[in-house]
Amino acid sequence: MARRYHHGDLRQAVLTEAVEVLGESGPAAVNLRDLARRVGVSHAAPAHHFGDRSGLLTAVAAQGFDLLADTLEELPPSSDLLEAGVAYVSSAVEHRAHFEVMFRPELLREDDPDLRAAQARSNQALDWAIAGFRDGSVDPVVAGAAAWSLVHGFATLWLQRALPADVGDDVEAAARSVAELLVRGANPPRG
Repeated sequence: MARRYHHGDLRQAVLTEAVEVLGESGPAAVNLRDLARRVGVSHAAPAHHFGDRSGLLTAVAAQGFDLLADTLEELPPSSDLLEAGVAYVSSAVEHRAHFEVMFRPELLREDDPDLRAAQARSNQALDWAIAGFRDGSVDPVVAGAAAWSLVHGFATLWLQRALPADVGDDVEAAARSVAELLVRGANPPRG
């Protein structure tokens, strides 16, 4: 494989390759020695930046939380919980490799300050979406867990190709129709 690293940002070069490997083969395939070979540096060079595999995956997860926050922060001020949910699903699909490790604590250093900061930033970006539940009618923690369960579950099922084909092939339209059913309070008649 041709060398991709040319005295630039080695840390970012290794992260980019790690994301590529994650996208191709999942977390089990990520190892620092192979990534060093892929970027054309000594096998010890990535360890200087990440320490070990867990440090590398933690950096990928932190990057993923920042990408999620970026997506949510780009929503127009008039957006609501539904639009935030669709944006969450879109971000997960667009950044699948990151999503593969973001919620896998067994792979990460949960006390890493960069990870914690990125998680806090994405949580803050999501927090406004459940603000409508702060009127006392619904516990906002439960509302947040319900909304997250819906969009995270949908994203996971979409990425695993486990949803029925009838849902369609447009992830945003499919996520919107599924979330709208619950978020807008549609109650089909029992029959």
